[in-house]
Amino acid sequence: MGEKKGFFGKLVAGLQKTRDNIIAGVDSIFSGFSAIDDEFYEEIEEILIMGDLGIQTTMSIMEDLRKKIKEQNIKDPMECKQLLMDSIMEQMDLGENAYEFENRRSVLLIIGVNGVGKTTSVGKLAGQMKDDGKKVIVAAADTFRAAAIEQLSEWAKRAGVDIIAQQEGSDPAAVVFDAVAAAKSRHADILICDTAGRLHNKKNLMEELKKINRIIDKEYPEAYRETLVVLDGTTGQNALVQAKQFMEVADITGIILTKLDGTAKGGIAVAIQSELGIPVKYIGVGEKLDDLQKFNAKEFVSALFHVEEKEEA
Repeated sequence: MGEKKGFFGKLVAGLQKTRDNIIAGVDSIFSGFSAIDDEFYEEIEEILIMGDLGIQTTMSIMEDLRKKIKEQNIKDPMECKQLLMDSIMEQMDLGENAYEFENRRSVLLIIGVNGVGKTTSVGKLAGQMKDDGKKVIVAAADTFRAAAIEQLSEWAKRAGVDIIAQQEGSDPAAVVFDAVAAAKSRHADILICDTAGRLHNKKNLMEELKKINRIIDKEYPEAYRETLVVLDGTTGQNALVQAKQFMEVADITGIILTKLDGTAKGGIAVAIQSELGIPVKYIGVGEKLDDLQKFNAKEFVSALFHVEEKEEA
């Protein structure tokens, strides 16, 4: 429990700016209003939109909140806080969050534009999975950035995992081909491929990803597949736009949301799950290896509202 609690603490600290932005306002509404009226709802709505939950998500939350308040015949605004938290959690609930790949021979493709923390996330995931006793190989298929190859090599060394890399500028699909061969011959549990994500050139990106996918399908058909897109939490609604664009070029199965500790826009985690129907699988709240963790909606909302998680008996 210690480690888990440690991350919850980091999450609480990391969401400080978002909390100041959203929750302080919401709390003052709960305590400032004596009755639940249209103005009360409008104020909450405005704060959620300002907190980067987005209009669509906010509308769904508000509709749900109104319904709950009516059904339960609640008259006191102070009693609405838990209901609001429940409504937010429900927006984020996409069924059992799948980490099936951990139990299977898997290939994880990680895509994202430069600067979002993509290569770092690959390194952290590799390190964590290695610590879990998995045999992990990483592939440096983001070949257009020499720094990405170097950075990933450094992470691989630190994590003690094998890395498959070629020269800068080489064909990413060729790197993946080699990596798949290595994963099969070395009986790796998980192959994590760091791939480029140049959205400004969508056609090329699409072709490249198709080529990579064809190779994996042909050479490693038995592998379980995940395609995760890395988004920078500090960019708020822009991250949502980016996710939509990546969805056009690849079959995205999950999101890694980084840098939530540096932003007041943490509400974007809610918007992404609610609007896109794609689970946020990991969130990052810092630089260290264990600062990237599986995403848990209940924990996130509790940290956002800073309600201490009750120890499960």
